[in-house]
Amino acid sequence: VLILMSDTGGGHRASAEAIRDAFKLEFGDEYNIMIKDVWKEYTGWPLNDMERQYKFMVKHVQLWKVAFHSTSPKWIHSMYLAAIAAFYAKFHPGVNRCYCPSEEVAKRALLDGLEESQVRVFGLPVRPSFVRAILSKDDLRVELEMDPELPAVLLMGGGEGMGPVKKTAIALGESLFDKQQNKPIGQLIIICGRNKSLASTLESMEWTIPVKVRGFEKQMEKWMGACDCIITKEKGNVPYVVDNGAGVFTRSSQETAKIVAKWFSTKRDDLKRMSENALRLAKPEAVFEIVRDINELAA
Repeated sequence: VLILMSDTGGGHRASAEAIRDAFKLEFGDEYNIMIKDVWKEYTGWPLNDMERQYKFMVKHVQLWKVAFHSTSPKWIHSMYLAAIAAFYAKFHPGVNRCYCPSEEVAKRALLDGLEESQVRVFGLPVRPSFVRAILSKDDLRVELEMDPELPAVLLMGGGEGMGPVKKTAIALGESLFDKQQNKPIGQLIIICGRNKSLASTLESMEWTIPVKVRGFEKQMEKWMGACDCIITKEKGNVPYVVDNGAGVFTRSSQETAKIVAKWFSTKRDDLKRMSENALRLAKPEAVFEIVRDINELAA
């Protein structure tokens, strides 16, 4: 089985490795699983250098802004005749099977020319360690040396620690401290990924609430299992999460911090309801259903 991916963030490698691990658990050595970074391993410069360029720009945001605006053309004229062309960027009618994470995506696949027999809705492939592990929040907090009583928020900036992580962390540090009672109402876990500069900066700061600063983590299921809510990059999931009542979307670090503070104090029922909705949407067996279906196709 050949899995083609691009190691440019967004969970591409994680999904590929989840499928590989599920094959191993389900079928042992029956399949030879190969994961290939199609851009890095099979194209020339500059495409094969995208990963390094991407990580460099993530750490030097101001340089990216200067480069973008200084090279931005005043006028763009295109001869692309969109009215008579169809571009299948995500769905190709020639596939044997298209695995969709939700019914909404499956409907789009059908609109783009796929047949119902080609489409399966199993959910996103997540690592088997998220599915098969039996995790107790109390036990995890002991193992991870967290406060056993205070509610916890997990702040993540992806593998590269991008986005307003520092700004949001500072806002949370303020909102999760009750000045009237002079005590914290929550604790904060910050995942900085490979961004060592960010981790160093946050570790050097003085906090009024319990804070743990972590680098690149390979056991995210433990940190997620030990926390009560998560703040992360929105990517393309905002309408799905918000419309199904499993989360909220904000553009402001201050607003985000205020919402979390309410969840941990006066609006605990809102947080509980969203947690229940998220559980309802979850498809933990998706990766195993995908590999079993591939096995049937191969047979």
